[in-house]
Amino acid sequence: MATPLPPVWRHAVRAWLCVAAAAALWLATAPSWAGEASAPVGSSPWREQMGRWLDGEVAKQLQGATADLPLRAEIEVGTLDPRLQLAPCRRVEPYLPAGTRLWGRSRIGLRCAEGPTPWNVFVPIHVRVWGPGWVLRRPVAPGETLGPEHAEAAEVDWTAYREAVLVRPQDWQGLQAVRGLGAGQVLRTGVVRAPQVFEPGSTVRLRLEGPGFVVMATGEALGHGRIGEPVRVRLPNRRILVGTVLDAQTVVLTL
Repeated sequence: MATPLPPVWRHAVRAWLCVAAAAALWLATAPSWAGEASAPVGSSPWREQMGRWLDGEVAKQLQGATADLPLRAEIEVGTLDPRLQLAPCRRVEPYLPAGTRLWGRSRIGLRCAEGPTPWNVFVPIHVRVWGPGWVLRRPVAPGETLGPEHAEAAEVDWTAYREAVLVRPQDWQGLQAVRGLGAGQVLRTGVVRAPQVFEPGSTVRLRLEGPGFVVMATGEALGHGRIGEPVRVRLPNRRILVGTVLDAQTVVLTL
């Protein structure tokens, strides 16, 4: 049976479905911007055209990349450099420069496709993507183990952080705070880690797994052992291998 989403996420799902339906309706009925006369660059109608085009481009980049999580985007279109003197243009085409990711602060290109003098300029934009996450209810000390009582579900801005936002409870419950964390802080991959289960110098079992075989060996751990994280193990013949910590006594290496 699927685990039900917290109430705040259910509200986000309904909001996302409404946005998706509206976007689909617009895509089905609106004319192509590239085929119609553009409103003057910077005008209110132009910004509406730009917003609709960006909505579609952001939806394309998010589609299939977030495991069907409920996300919503907020797009802020910046202004052109006021020192620019652009020639009149009947049709302005927006485009994404190669490799552009519509995430956080970015830019888009504008080029004159129909006018006496061709030109090409760039406009700054800011894309915020809101999705499910967890925020701390109270301060947490370094090394403190997190449990359900520490955090609550919330909608957070994923683009505000370099690290991935933790979405599932199992992504952080039972893990320890890497450093002191404040109330209201969003839980991310870089602020929690697995608990330590053995020290450097501990004797551990190294389980080597390959196609159709399993070999067990004993070795010395050369680093702190944290479940799910890599650690180096030195075998009796002095060879050093790197495996993943399975539990307080076992390190697994898949060949």
